[in-house]
Amino acid sequence: MQKEVSHHKAAILGLQHLLAMYSGAIAVPLLIGGALKFNSTQMTYLVSIDIFMCGLATLLQLFRNRYFGIGLPVVLGCAIQAVAPLEMIGQKFTINTMYGAIIVAGIFVFCVAGWFSKIKKLFPPVVTGTLITVIGLSLIPVAFQNLGGGNAAAKNFGDPKNLITGFITVAIIILIEACAKGFLKSIAVLIGLVVGTLIAAAMGMVSLTPVSQASWFHLPQLFYFGVPEFEWSSCLTMIIIALVSMVESTGVFFAIGDLLNKDITEEDLKKGYRAEGIAQIFGGLFNTFPYTTFSQNVGLLQLSGIKTKRPIFWAAGFLMTMGLLPKIGAVVTIIPDSVLGGAMLVMFTMIAVQGIKMLLNVDLKNNNNLLVIAISIGLGLGVTVYPQIFQNLPETIQLFLSNGIVISSLSATILNLVLNTRKQNILS
Repeated sequence: MQKEVSHHKAAILGLQHLLAMYSGAIAVPLLIGGALKFNSTQMTYLVSIDIFMCGLATLLQLFRNRYFGIGLPVVLGCAIQAVAPLEMIGQKFTINTMYGAIIVAGIFVFCVAGWFSKIKKLFPPVVTGTLITVIGLSLIPVAFQNLGGGNAAAKNFGDPKNLITGFITVAIIILIEACAKGFLKSIAVLIGLVVGTLIAAAMGMVSLTPVSQASWFHLPQLFYFGVPEFEWSSCLTMIIIALVSMVESTGVFFAIGDLLNKDITEEDLKKGYRAEGIAQIFGGLFNTFPYTTFSQNVGLLQLSGIKTKRPIFWAAGFLMTMGLLPKIGAVVTIIPDSVLGGAMLVMFTMIAVQGIKMLLNVDLKNNNNLLVIAISIGLGLGVTVYPQIFQNLPETIQLFLSNGIVISSLSATILNLVLNTRKQNILS
């Protein structure tokens, strides 16, 4: 049983969780809004209300009840895998068609949650350990991209200033983790982000312009861009993306269950999926995006050693407040990409290590288990590095196969069924 921390310490830990996921949360509205040529007013609404909805979606998971909510210390944010399909729908049809598809996908997730939760039997330790390892490893390129400056195509990518601030952030986190004790150790990532940003500011890398330009107050508005429209191919596309997100969330649920020494049951999975479905429906109604459980924060739970829900409640509250007060929310955006990348590098590798720890409990003398692990990690990382390998396949199939986590999950599940289940049946 985890000991609860005081409210002021929980608030600081909650801020740390917010900073860990913030760049991923605002990336989706920035990418989609830019692709669809939104003006500054529309973009302000999109970013601020998206942040608000991240907090609301997180609360839906935290408040466990008889119908929905997994009740684990999880944070929800925008599903990054939804970016390309949403841009495609918005450009080919209309913005309202995009939001109609999100609503339909959310209803689909809620309705199939009970059936989908029965896949638990397909996730023994050899599968979950492999999946969690790939989740961590597949996120490392994202960390390095941010560490280099955020845009790999930019001329200043890998600029010495980016490398210095990024690796100093890593060094600070390592130093605090190695030498500090108690609460100070549990906020190592937060300290790394703050000190890294101050150093970056001294090097002229921080601008306060986003804060001065942001408005003070903004409320969520139902159907801000118009009444949703429904088109079958768009709805089917977003249902496929929702299935991809459910597979990814399954890995995150099992990773947190392992951290908490808690068995994740079918009932837990069902309520977790339902909460994500409801969050997606709200995303469509208030014209934001689909929401899914973020894997970024799993590594932070491991690093901080604080695995209770109280800091996550604070994080959700902060997100909702920042969504209503865009000027406050803009303060977080001044953190340079390189500093965020340094913190991400530490957190994402911790997720991979958590998966490796799970695999140590698997019978590695069994060659079939080794094949399941090796092939699945290889496929997952290969697709993560070169998703364009499937570019000549139909677009619907690409939506599935271009996600390394999904490929790894499918590979590990199928290989385990073929190799291990078949062997057990033969021996019996």
